[in-house]
Amino acid sequence: MKKTMHATQFRKELFNVIKHLQKSDNEITITVDGQPSLVVMSFEKYEGLMETLEIMSDPQMVKDIEEGIKDIEAGRMTPWEEVKKELNL
Repeated sequence: MKKTMHATQFRKELFNVIKHLQKSDNEITITVDGQPSLVVMSFEKYEGLMETLEIMSDPQMVKDIEEGIKDIEAGRMTPWEEVKKELNL
């Protein structure tokens, strides 16, 4: 399916677009008069973007994440994937 679609075509293919986006991680830009007007994406992708924006807008959380990454790189922490393997999770 196209990544850009005119509003008229979008209206005609609405249910197909919904089905496609539910099964993919894509988004589709809807144009009106040749200009981007809106973006349609799955709710799951939307939630992920909103969560990322929330995290990135919190300076303390960003700092904590950066410190955690540095700790992992310096060997002061064990990555979660490794812990799961050790615990057979």
